[in-house]
Amino acid sequence: MLALTLLSSGAFAQGAEPLSLNLMMSLIKSVTLDGKVTEQTVANPRSVFPGDVISQVITVKNNTGRAIQNVPVKLPVPRSTVYLAAEQGLNAARVEYSIDGGKTFATAPLMKSVTVTENGKAVTRMVEVKPSEYNAVRWIVNELPAGQSLKLGYRVQVK
Repeated sequence: MLALTLLSSGAFAQGAEPLSLNLMMSLIKSVTLDGKVTEQTVANPRSVFPGDVISQVITVKNNTGRAIQNVPVKLPVPRSTVYLAAEQGLNAARVEYSIDGGKTFATAPLMKSVTVTENGKAVTRMVEVKPSEYNAVRWIVNELPAGQSLKLGYRVQVK
């Protein structure tokens, strides 16, 4: 388990700061038990292979004596993986995505302009960004009460 603390500047450091973030990565395997396909998780796998699905879950804890509002929590999509979807059954927060390495974020669906050639002329069109193009995710936690924690996460697939 990777233990990180988010400082007010948005940088990560170890120590007793107001907000701590703990990242847990798990390999998701489909297994058949009693004739029924179910998911099995392997925490902190030693190795992964192309096609494997990984769950990234970040636990956000408020270490202060007061509630904090509008907390941004940003997590990059790891290199050599493709974003699949939000992890189901976790806490709700406003989710935004980035396709420029975390410089800008927007809610889905994201749009981008592309230039195509039609009848010999360059034409710019807006197209919807596929989730597989996301390279960072940011959650905006409306309020996190004093001493409380919540979990946020998503799944990726190894390229």
